Amino acid sequence: MAQDDYQKILVGVDDSEDALAAFQYAIHRARVDGASLVITTIMESDEMNVYEALSKDYVHGERKDLEQHLSEYVQLAEKAGIKDVRAVIGEGDAGETIVKTLIPKYKPDLLVIGAAAKKGLARHFGSQAAYMAKYAPCSVLVVRE
Repeated sequence: MAQDDYQKILVGVDDSEDALAAFQYAIHRARVDGASLVITTIMESDEMNVYEALSKDYVHGERKDLEQHLSEYVQLAEKAGIKDVRAVIGEGDAGETIVKTLIPKYKPDLLVIGAAAKKGLARHFGSQAAYMAKYAPCSVLVVRE
């Protein structure tokens, strides 16, 4: 294994073009390096109003949508030949959740994120790319479409 090869890559996804480009790069890098891939999206509570946050049905529905969305990413990664793929839904602030919870738990040596995100689901990936780049204890690649 060359010194530049990564063993575990964490990629943050939402529906933005930058996040899709980040996902495509992460698949490429994982395939080239023979790395495992952890795909994450973050369910952010500030996207819900107080009534939605109190409704278990609403939260369950949002989580179900995220699970379905992530399973599609996993299938794409597996079709691309990535053998070790895992999907993780985080909850809270995107940047902090990835830096303070997911990176310590999964110990990636590369974090791949999009530079900007759409409004709505996980919209803060883009505004928090700088936060993650600054505070992540691993290499960070910020992808712009």
